[in-house]
Amino acid sequence: MAGPFREIPRASAASILAVVAWLVLGAVSVRAQPAKDPREAQPERPTVATHAYAVAPGIVELETGMQWQSLGPASAQLTGPVLVKVGLARRLQLDIAPGWAWLGPDGARHGGSADTAVGLKWQVAVGLPLLADVAVQSTVKLPTGDVGRGTGTGTTDLNLVFISSRQLGKVEVDVNFGYTRRSGDGTLAPTTATLWTVSTGFLVTGPLSWAAELFGYPGTRGPAGSRPIVAILTGPTFQPQRSVVLDAGLILNVEGFGATALYAGVTWNIGRLPGFNRSTPERTAGANPFPAHAFPR
Repeated sequence: MAGPFREIPRASAASILAVVAWLVLGAVSVRAQPAKDPREAQPERPTVATHAYAVAPGIVELETGMQWQSLGPASAQLTGPVLVKVGLARRLQLDIAPGWAWLGPDGARHGGSADTAVGLKWQVAVGLPLLADVAVQSTVKLPTGDVGRGTGTGTTDLNLVFISSRQLGKVEVDVNFGYTRRSGDGTLAPTTATLWTVSTGFLVTGPLSWAAELFGYPGTRGPAGSRPIVAILTGPTFQPQRSVVLDAGLILNVEGFGATALYAGVTWNIGRLPGFNRSTPERTAGANPFPAHAFPR
């Protein structure tokens, strides 16, 4: 969303605050989580973070949207992330994330397909005393974008994200810590990078919920290195029916993010794959008013 993962050279005040906040939340007991309707949408967008849960076995869910940000007086960036989720087994999900990006009008860069990520998310534990519900997401990002057009990094990336989710009444809290290792010599993109996020969502009334997230990409080293980024994302989500969730909002700069970004998108639970065994046990999870997305945007 805000850019590639970044290597951590030092701990920022915001990242320390995020860790402390999560440790405090860890002292709160987690209530038992009821079974969830497999046809109810489980958005991982539009935030940087993702929740610890997988779509039900055989279910296909699509997420897509747009994000716009000014890069200067005569330049802007428009991105369109896409995520296709397929339930492979109980608590195991296949992720396929293509996308596109457009940069202009600087006369040199144009739009095109972005890099594509493919991976698995596996919920490995439920109801742990401190970490609550835990999942691990591993992905490979392929260099399908165009470096010259600014829609790709030109590297193959291995990403590993640790996910912890808990339900506190009607509020869900998701915490992610991510690490990325890239191919290349660091000229096009840093060879190592990290990510942290603290995301929450809560019900406002009826089909309307609200999201808030603090996320950070610690600074990176090397020829393509950059300073740390910290930002706050917030906005409403609206669920007109159980299988569809709409979202919109903005991302505000705390450190290094730049101008305010605007986003909007949709999550659609398409349904079950033909011929899939409907008797396969579904996963369990709490009401998830606003989960999020861990892939870089």
